[in-house]
Amino acid sequence: MKVLYKMTQVEAKLFIREPAAMFFTIAFPVMILLLFAGIFGNEPVPGMPGVRSVDLQAPGYTTMVIGTVALIGLPITLASYRQQGILRRMRATPLHPVTILVAQVIVNLTMTILGILLLLATARFIYSMSLPEAPFSVAAAFVFASLSFFALGFVLAGLFSRVRTAQVMGQVIYFPMLFLSGALLPREMFPDFIKRISDFIPLTYVVELVQDLWIEGTWNLTALAVLLGLLVVSVAISARTFRWE
Repeated sequence: MKVLYKMTQVEAKLFIREPAAMFFTIAFPVMILLLFAGIFGNEPVPGMPGVRSVDLQAPGYTTMVIGTVALIGLPITLASYRQQGILRRMRATPLHPVTILVAQVIVNLTMTILGILLLLATARFIYSMSLPEAPFSVAAAFVFASLSFFALGFVLAGLFSRVRTAQVMGQVIYFPMLFLSGALLPREMFPDFIKRISDFIPLTYVVELVQDLWIEGTWNLTALAVLLGLLVVSVAISARTFRWE
């Protein structure tokens, strides 16, 4: 445990010292919230009594934090470690390889939670966003969704060994997800064929899982099943594809 603590401490310092990672994890989602709320306002949502736009959209914006950390930050970090030979040297030490991966998960999950909390605190303070109907379930959903996408991030880290390739592929996967999942704009605004496409996007189910728990306090079992499947399949694939050098 002492070794894991030290490794996690080092990884946390490295994360904090990376300006791009801190910006897109902590500041960018808040900027999107302020921008979209300024453009579209905070009007009542039709057909949902007592619910305003920010009550529905702010929980959806939290998926930006999860996606950015999991699909861009995590693969780039591991690819850079592999490219610089850091993973190979670590593997040659008494340090157990699993400790390195667990430290990555702990640091990235912590930073994801901090980014989400800052986003939600801003929505609450500025726009009086309603508190969730099931706060503990919402917290569990954030952790579960984050771990599912981290597993996908490990798949990318295993498949793409070069930093530039991991960065490009992470962005290619993440940004279409972001725009088509309903994270930025409600899916109700999409044409039918776009809605059908978004049904095959994992981030869509993070949005639905979080929003349903936030507004109604109920678990979306379909979203839960999809994310569980993503977690299981991604762990299985990453276990076979992850390389240390």
